[in-house]
Amino acid sequence: MIARAAETGLVAIVTQGVDLPSSRAAIALAERYPQVYATVGVHPNDCQDFGPETLAELSELARHPKVVAIGEIGLDYYWDATPPDRQKEVFQQQLDLAAALGLPVVIHDREAHDDVRAQLRAWVQDGSLPGSPLARRPFPGVLHSFSGDLAMAEEAYDWGFILSLAGPVTFKNARQLHSLVPHLRPDRLMIETDAPYLTPHPFRGKRNEPARVRLVAEKLAELWEMPVEQVAEITSATAQAFYDLPTADL
Repeated sequence: MIARAAETGLVAIVTQGVDLPSSRAAIALAERYPQVYATVGVHPNDCQDFGPETLAELSELARHPKVVAIGEIGLDYYWDATPPDRQKEVFQQQLDLAAALGLPVVIHDREAHDDVRAQLRAWVQDGSLPGSPLARRPFPGVLHSFSGDLAMAEEAYDWGFILSLAGPVTFKNARQLHSLVPHLRPDRLMIETDAPYLTPHPFRGKRNEPARVRLVAEKLAELWEMPVEQVAEITSATAQAFYDLPTADL
């Protein structure tokens, strides 16, 4: 999988943690492969047992030199695996951790747009972000696999956030997303796979992997009416700035 990614031109991969075991595994992969970086965090569907010990270990893991963000964190009202109030509590603790450590956040938002917006708005304007080390970074966060509307995108820009698009933008029936993309700022966008999920067309239904991120770039090039090489250059520069990746490695 790593070799196939390199063959398509990928020079860096960020693998996400969704709980403590996967966060540890992400770091182990990053230690093994120089082009791989890690995030650490607890996903809203995995936060039932989140407690002081979890937060303490996350804080320790996040200090690893190849950890580049706190995530994937946020709210998920689709699966309803954890009560919303509990999700919000854990989300806030991880937002505050990210601010304290100066690491950007990777936000999961599924059928929870209003609450995600309210919590991030408060964090950015009056919470732990102002005056923190993270406030000095180019972008404090990304809305991963963005599924909101233009109003939400523009509010995210006001927070200093960026957006990220994945395989769904290639789906033939994603008409609303196709209509939205031309109105999004190319300089505030990253592309992703969310592997092993959200596999782009024409491989939908099969396991996703990093090499297929090129299919997302190709669809964006079509929607933006620009060369795919330009899409790659713009989104790669944003990713480098967001994750603060060493330019010598890119």
